[in-house]
Amino acid sequence: MNPHATRSISPIWLFKSLMANRSLIYSLAKRDVVGRYRGSAMGLLWSFFNPVLMLAVYTFVFSLIFKARWAGGSGSKTEFALVLFAGLLAFSLFSECLNRAPSLIVSNVNYVKKVIFPLEILPVVALGSAAFHFLIGLVVWLIFYLTFFGIPDATILQLPLVILPLILMTLGLSWFLASLGVYLRDMAQIIGVITTVLMYLSPIFYPIAALPEKYRPLMQISPLTFVIEQTRDTMVWGKSIQWEMWWTHIAIATLVAWMGFAWFQKTRKGFADVL
Repeated sequence: MNPHATRSISPIWLFKSLMANRSLIYSLAKRDVVGRYRGSAMGLLWSFFNPVLMLAVYTFVFSLIFKARWAGGSGSKTEFALVLFAGLLAFSLFSECLNRAPSLIVSNVNYVKKVIFPLEILPVVALGSAAFHFLIGLVVWLIFYLTFFGIPDATILQLPLVILPLILMTLGLSWFLASLGVYLRDMAQIIGVITTVLMYLSPIFYPIAALPEKYRPLMQISPLTFVIEQTRDTMVWGKSIQWEMWWTHIAIATLVAWMGFAWFQKTRKGFADVL
């Protein structure tokens, strides 16, 4: 393999690399998921119980202690839990990838030493693992929704399109942070703080309408706001995607993905020297 080809920043080259290595990506993502629960008594069942427990805790804290209610809803605790959890699903996909990104290269030094290993797939593998947990969380949400409210509105079928801008943006940021984490070892701690702050500054536990009007434009700056709001709209409220805004976000997310990948490719030649 030409070593210079592995540093191409072409989106076409990236697509070909992902297609050529799709079996490897699947195997590594599967190993990552299984390895996370290896040795535990319940194994993969934890991937199901974790979102259930998270749903119960957040619902108790925000609907019972803080008496939070969702504007336009029925006010029931079950509905609040499902609305809250829909937003958490999107955010968890984003935060899991970003929190892991700075250590992706550092924790796989043996891959760096292998010229033929496609390092660019590591953020995709992490995304695959996060997507698995997203799907398990979605199954949990569907079970609860079907139990208490019946069949969801058909707009839930638009969910993959809603999540697409988030996936592209997450990949771009993951490539950027994976590279940066090699040269700045504090990035893991910094990103951990940033994702925690973003969780509370995104409309997950409250609607944007709950904020004073002068602060609402600031909330719209967050790249997570649109996806979280649209996730909730399509899953819970039966509203279709805001297509004009969606096209804007998909364009920005595509640019972020390419810029993150280009940064990764331009800086990867120094990984072996630093590690």
